[in-house]
Amino acid sequence: MTLFPEYHRTDAEVSQLVADLRASIVPDIKDYQLALSLIDLTTLNGNDQQATVDTLCRKALLLKQPQSGLPGVAAVCVYPPFVRRCVELLHGSGLKVASVAGAFPSGQSPLFVKLAEVQFAVEEGADEIDMVISRGTFLEGRFAEVSGEITAIRNICREAHLKVILETGELSSVSNIRKASELAIEAGAHFIKTSTGKIIPAATPEAMWVMCETIADYYRATGKMVGIKPAGGIAAAEDVHVYIAIVKHLLGTDWLTPEWFRLGASRLADNLVAVIQSINKTL
Repeated sequence: MTLFPEYHRTDAEVSQLVADLRASIVPDIKDYQLALSLIDLTTLNGNDQQATVDTLCRKALLLKQPQSGLPGVAAVCVYPPFVRRCVELLHGSGLKVASVAGAFPSGQSPLFVKLAEVQFAVEEGADEIDMVISRGTFLEGRFAEVSGEITAIRNICREAHLKVILETGELSSVSNIRKASELAIEAGAHFIKTSTGKIIPAATPEAMWVMCETIADYYRATGKMVGIKPAGGIAAAEDVHVYIAIVKHLLGTDWLTPEWFRLGASRLADNLVAVIQSINKTL
């Protein structure tokens, strides 16, 4: 069975499709509440330490409190050494703990090193693993190797969900983003994710469009849902409208939950909270 039809869109065509959708968007204040509930609240800095992670978790818990009048975020996302601390602090809250692993953000390590890091994060209690493909391997056309690494990591994840980062800003073209999306989905990704947030460009609506079309094609062929996560560079509250619109347009409202749609961000949460609170004061 062919899971994916041939993809013939050009970069220019995708850009025009996104532009047309943008022009049709009527901003909905409900998007801000929805977007906040989809966030993986993230700290992925070289100088992260326990105090950094404690602050992140306290923030996530505060947003979750009923008296805040806010929906709360979906998860926190940290480096593997901080997973256990997050699990301890967030126990019983319903918040997920995600960990980058597998030679994030470069993807440039031997497979056994990647597997060891993923296994460590899972054993520390991570609910979700965010791995990144080796773009060099992909761009050399070694697709079976890329797919094999994803499958091997997926198997190590056990019950943890796997988000596969494509680093679309380094893939150079719509056709490459499409191919990488297909590989990740076929190899068992629970989510496909645009970016590490460590390069420019990070998430773009154009990359998101291609990835969502790929998910839609897979769903039509199999009936199986795959999640989507744009990440990196999404900071202004107004940025969320186009990403939500793309998901609604290409995938439908069933995807508008944290189970199938996440936003990777560090600054976005504060900006959304400010906008939501400002709106609430005027009501």
